[in-house]
Amino acid sequence: MSRVLDILRRDLRLAMRQGVDSLMAVVFFILAVVLFPLGVGPEANILARIAAGVIWVAALLASMLSLERLFQTDYEDGSLELLALSPVALELVVLAKVVAHWLTTGVPLMVAAPVLAILLDMDIAGFAVLIVALGLGTPTMSLIGGVGAALILGARRGGVLLSLLVLPLYIPILIFGVAAVDAAIYDFPVRPHLMILSGLLIGAVALCPWAAAASLRQSLD
Repeated sequence: MSRVLDILRRDLRLAMRQGVDSLMAVVFFILAVVLFPLGVGPEANILARIAAGVIWVAALLASMLSLERLFQTDYEDGSLELLALSPVALELVVLAKVVAHWLTTGVPLMVAAPVLAILLDMDIAGFAVLIVALGLGTPTMSLIGGVGAALILGARRGGVLLSLLVLPLYIPILIFGVAAVDAAIYDFPVRPHLMILSGLLIGAVALCPWAAAASLRQSLD
């Protein structure tokens, strides 16, 4: 476990040292949400009605921006081979790198989301559920994205291929994330939507590291 934490700390230090990918995701998230009031008009009723969907779609797209480089840098400099040969199971290596990706991408999106919700005039009743839903949905997206990043490792035009692979798998997260916020705003039960998001997260934690590790072994052979 200490070696897994060392890998996590290493990836966090590299992310903080470079900083471009994380900053790019947050800036894209903010710009994408800010553009919607300019496109659909300043009517408060319209903005409030689409706020949850806009924030979730922008968060989904923003989380994908840095996925391509999740394993690519280590693959190019040979670090990935050393990690694969280390005593730590490759599944745990994948999990550590995905957690680092979520901490540097998903968490900043969660922090920025309430501010952007105010911009879109979202009802205050949906703020807490929005943060909780993003807290359940963004790590699931990082885990699924980790599988996609492992599958396209070494491929040309990998970014386009990665989008085609993971976007269909993101749709359930998007649907239930938006539904949870809307349920809170219109005073419907929120728990079923959050339970489904929790189930998706548990399933992703159980399956995605194994699938990503298998893809990485295939790429390294």
